[in-house]
Amino acid sequence: MSRARPPPLVTGISPKEGPAWTKVTIRGENLGTGPADLIGLSICGHNCMLTAEWMSASKIVCRVGPAKDDKGEIIVTTKSGGLGTSTVSFKLLRPERIGILEQSAVWVDEVNYDMRTNRNKGISPFSLRPSNPLGIEMDKGKVPQKDLEQIFPGMSGDFTSENFSASWYLIENHAGSGFEQLKIAANNLKKQATKKNEGSLAYVKGGLSTFFEAQDALAAIHQRLESDGTEKVEGSMTQRLENILNRASDTADTLFQEVLGRKDKADSTRNALNVLQRFKFLFNLPLNIERNIQKGDYDVVINDYEKAKSLFGNTEVAVFKKVYAEVETRVEALRNLLLEKLLETPSTLHDQKRYIRYLSDLHAPGDPAWQCIYAQHKWILQLMQNCRDEFISVGAGALDLEGETRLAALGRLGHSASLKRGGSLRSVRPSTWRFETPQQVQFVEKLSDVVIGQLPNFWKLWISYVNGSLFSETGEKSGQVEKSKKNARQRQNDFKKMIEELTNRLVKLICGALLPTTLPQGELQVYGGWEDKTELTGAWFTQIIHTVRGCHEALSTLEIPNDLLQVIQDLLLDLRVHCLMVTLLHTSEDVKRLAEKEDWVVDNEGITSLPSKFEQCLVHMLQSLKEPLEIKGGEINVGFEMSESEEQRLLIILSNCQYLERHTFLNLADHFEKHGLTGTEKINRVSVDAIRELDGKLFEAYIERRADPIAGSLEPGMYAGYFDWRDCQTPSGVRNYLKEALVNIIAVHAEVFTVSKDLVSRVLSRIVESVADEMCRLMQCVSSFSKNGALQARLELSALRDAVAAYLNPDSNASFKQALDSLPQLHSGADKKLLEELLNTFKSSMQLQLTCFQPSNIQPIKR
Repeated sequence: MSRARPPPLVTGISPKEGPAWTKVTIRGENLGTGPADLIGLSICGHNCMLTAEWMSASKIVCRVGPAKDDKGEIIVTTKSGGLGTSTVSFKLLRPERIGILEQSAVWVDEVNYDMRTNRNKGISPFSLRPSNPLGIEMDKGKVPQKDLEQIFPGMSGDFTSENFSASWYLIENHAGSGFEQLKIAANNLKKQATKKNEGSLAYVKGGLSTFFEAQDALAAIHQRLESDGTEKVEGSMTQRLENILNRASDTADTLFQEVLGRKDKADSTRNALNVLQRFKFLFNLPLNIERNIQKGDYDVVINDYEKAKSLFGNTEVAVFKKVYAEVETRVEALRNLLLEKLLETPSTLHDQKRYIRYLSDLHAPGDPAWQCIYAQHKWILQLMQNCRDEFISVGAGALDLEGETRLAALGRLGHSASLKRGGSLRSVRPSTWRFETPQQVQFVEKLSDVVIGQLPNFWKLWISYVNGSLFSETGEKSGQVEKSKKNARQRQNDFKKMIEELTNRLVKLICGALLPTTLPQGELQVYGGWEDKTELTGAWFTQIIHTVRGCHEALSTLEIPNDLLQVIQDLLLDLRVHCLMVTLLHTSEDVKRLAEKEDWVVDNEGITSLPSKFEQCLVHMLQSLKEPLEIKGGEINVGFEMSESEEQRLLIILSNCQYLERHTFLNLADHFEKHGLTGTEKINRVSVDAIRELDGKLFEAYIERRADPIAGSLEPGMYAGYFDWRDCQTPSGVRNYLKEALVNIIAVHAEVFTVSKDLVSRVLSRIVESVADEMCRLMQCVSSFSKNGALQARLELSALRDAVAAYLNPDSNASFKQALDSLPQLHSGADKKLLEELLNTFKSSMQLQLTCFQPSNIQPIKR
């Protein structure tokens, strides 16, 4: 009988060896035309049809059964080809058996066998299920799992589940399959069902020998027991056998109890070691934190803490929660340690910023930066008071070198490089300086050292707090920077009061030592106490004035607002006046004592040395008055001539020159003609030229003194508060610097109008010209404008131009035009409307101030 197809041929198997129930892939030729064509499959003599899954004519997947032969061929049988052959073989690995009391380095795999119950579990039927039950190509759909759960509530797409939904399975795995494919799948399911029934029957037939052996063994046992007469014993034979087996089971459990106990302990130890190894970072973290804190590696601690917080911050595992709680305890101790170090005094600005950054990264509660500022403020106040107390407590000239060195060190701690000149307010002192210099002078110099040494760092710490530069990238991501800026805005007044308290303490301490009469009686106990010290001369006061000026200059370089330093300016005025009075008083006394020095020795000119000594006394007085009479940094003139300022005198001379040219010389020419004197034209012309030359020089000098400060204040005022034309808000009005410039121009107008109404237009035109030229220069220096920046610039230029329109000349008009042309044009109607509204608001709000620029018939005040 001939076959339609050649017999199957197995040419490969993967893997080639393994224990029972290993899943293998068989490859070859003519392995069947379909699942129904495959009627037989044996590996090493064991029937594997129960687990066989036909994939194609060249591929079959199955599991190797527990065959008797250790090595054998793979034989495939098909309806179309008959019994096949094999060119490869499979090696069945037998698990090494271990005696019940023998020790082993490894544990026996208990997946399929439980030693405690002696029950063979076998292979789970789920492990034998086919991966593709329909036998067609799978096409996964894109319907989300959540949507399927809503469409089929309470159902499942798993075909082994009791709530299996075929529709769910088809949508999930065969959404793109065609109808013909699904028909093929239905036929495959029918064939698999038929094959499964046939395969189960064949599997049972293949194991009949085992069942027969078991039946023969039971029959032999029954026969043996009958021959021994055991069935006559009380109780049935089966019951007796059951009792024996139960006792054997209990004995086995007793024998293996210790072994199983060791296994359980080893399993728990192994599991614990696995957990420790996997999460050793967390378990070692408390000790690592402690070690890194001792080494000062706070950055490492912060990085580890952030990592642990992200991984275990919300854990529900009890052991992790316990270890993480220990981590939090160590970190809290670190926060307290860093806060203590932050508030320690003395400390450098670098350390303060570093500790604040650490505390921020550790999410410390409160506001460590402000706590540091507050502590530094109290410490500087205490330093200043300690300086006074130490000088008061020691006798005149008895301040020991150790105390002096300590004060100097405290005063210069953290002294910034930009203020080095503040630390050298005086020349190198001789070795006898401590013993020759009065205590008050030494005190002022050391007090200035304390202020110059500490206040710059204090101010820089505040600036860093304001701009948010105290924080790292972690702080920026966590919102610490914005929080810091918000806190700084809320505490500006508090910090201003701190600076005021420091400057007031400086002034009161110096007044207590030098000008005790200026202090209230209640403050003398705190700041006074210098009554028994040496009375100072004008020369010593001059040195003190020099020291205080240097202190004021050093603080001014920090850009501290002038209103906070005004008390030091007032102190300087009091010291200068007091120095002037003391110098005059001492000179008066010295002049009175000159009579005692008369020796009555007459020289060749018939005079004694007394006139020369009188001259020397006055010259020495004038030299002593040079420092206190000198005007620096906005100080008030305390000289003898205080009735008129130099600028006012210039205006008076200009008015006189103008009157001479317009009236006096003309009147003199008429008088010359009336008296018959001719040829005076040349004299008149030369005189007028001389007056005009003098007038021109004086006018330029006055313009320079009045215009330069106004023009010079525009740039710093324009960029105050780190203003940026490329990044600014929508304009809300003309900024204060321009209003201040207009007020200064108004002040010049008032000064000129007071002297001469005729000079107003001439002076104001030049002032406006200078201001317009400076505004043009500043606008042309801007690299680019944002939309809001261009609108703000156009608003300020227009406001200034409109305000001084009465005094515009061709040059100032050209400057304003050039400045406006350098700005981006306004194309939006909304922007033009906003500009017009803001201009009207400005003019109405400053209407009273700008009235002076309008024409008036009011005559100047007669002086």
